[in-house]
Amino acid sequence: MVFKKVTLMGSSTESFDDAVDDAIDRAEETLHNLHWVEVEELGVELASVEQREYQAEVEVAFGLED
Repeated sequence: MVFKKVTLMGSSTESFDDAVDDAIDRAEETLHNLHWVEVEELGVELASVEQREYQAEVEVAFGLED
C-alpha cells in the first residue's frame, strides 16, 4: 500500500491534547484510510488572542486508494 502524509494544525484554548484532537477530528472528517498521526510541534499563541491558544502541528498518514 502507498501512503500520503499531510500536515495539519489543530488549536484549542484548553490544552495541547485538545489541539491534537482538533486536528485528528478534522482529518477523520475529510480523509479516508487513516493509518497514523505523528505530533511534530507544539506551540502557544499569546499575542493576537484573548486567551492562550494551544496549537499542535501533526502529520497524518493515509493510504491511497487503488
